[in-house]
Amino acid sequence: MKFRSKQIHAGVVPDKTTGAILTPIYQSTTFVQDSVDSYLAKGYSYSRSGNPTVKALENKLAELEGGADATCYGTGMSAVHCTMLAFLSAGDHAIISDVAYGGTYRLCTKVLNRMGIEFSFADTSNPDDVKSHVKENTKLFLTETPANPTMKISDISAISEIAKSANAVHVVDNTLITPCFQRAIELGADLSLHSTTKYFDGHNATVGGVVVAKTKELDEKLRFIQNSTGSIMSPMVAWLTLQGCKTLSVRMEAQSANAMAIANFLENHPKVKQVAYPGLESFSQHELAKSQSTGFGAMLWFEVEGGLEAGKRLMDSIELWTLAENLGSVESLITHPVTMTHADVDEAERQRVGIIDGLVRLSVGLEDGQDLIDALSKALDNA
Repeated sequence: MKFRSKQIHAGVVPDKTTGAILTPIYQSTTFVQDSVDSYLAKGYSYSRSGNPTVKALENKLAELEGGADATCYGTGMSAVHCTMLAFLSAGDHAIISDVAYGGTYRLCTKVLNRMGIEFSFADTSNPDDVKSHVKENTKLFLTETPANPTMKISDISAISEIAKSANAVHVVDNTLITPCFQRAIELGADLSLHSTTKYFDGHNATVGGVVVAKTKELDEKLRFIQNSTGSIMSPMVAWLTLQGCKTLSVRMEAQSANAMAIANFLENHPKVKQVAYPGLESFSQHELAKSQSTGFGAMLWFEVEGGLEAGKRLMDSIELWTLAENLGSVESLITHPVTMTHADVDEAERQRVGIIDGLVRLSVGLEDGQDLIDALSKALDNA
């Protein structure tokens, strides 16, 4: 099946008992066994260890990413945490994108580092810089591409080769562009990670995460940690995400078209100092983005002339766009990363990697594109 068909049909079948076309919500703590001798004959015992609704979503997401299997978690950060627990121990070293979600940075620098795990933050857009951080005890690479919020692009194939040479696993955070446009595993990654909260859900209704593994062996390591830490996604969230998946490509294509139009508008506006969107030819990594993805996504950022104060006036006064954390939803959101999503990142580190004080992040939704542009134009006039 092609991608659009998989979105709807992969991983799910009509209910055998009733014929229901939608996967039932198996809201059950435990599962009755036929006998002691046939324990787990039906595959399930307790919903912390596995649930049929969650498994249907795991099967679907594995097929969409081209992996062997997948594990779903209560949040995207739980997916990141469990991945690190599965492949890192005290004394190990990991290389992380220097531009990464603020929660990932916080987990590495304020939690896992206390457990004897060492982290280096490398410019993953530069394979040579990644190589320079490799140590004998390097066990994991985490590449976020496109990166949140700067949209920096990293060469997945090149970093996968470096990780392979180091006998380490390469994890790609594929949240911002999804397998609709970018197949991280096909490009060489061992694991493709997502906050399902974003585009897979698409409707600001749930929080969740997933890690898709290239091999069953990798998946088994993740599944052990998922069960041991009790981090599995809930059946209701899995069911809602199953429905969101069905329209992923339709939403991504429309939202990306809106983003392209908005990026062109901002690039030509006299009050905009700079704009970053991988679909623009002026974007420094435009060619790399084209080479490893079939679309550019619905995320971009810009800086208003007048700096931070002008940006604040714009965000506080804009209509139609919603000032809120999150991304990937049908509603268009506007965010100030320095005070919101990346507030936990050290100020010097933020400045070093390009998360400037005046950066305004846009998550473009499904509203009429001209309405979104008109709202931005009015807010810019008042900024």
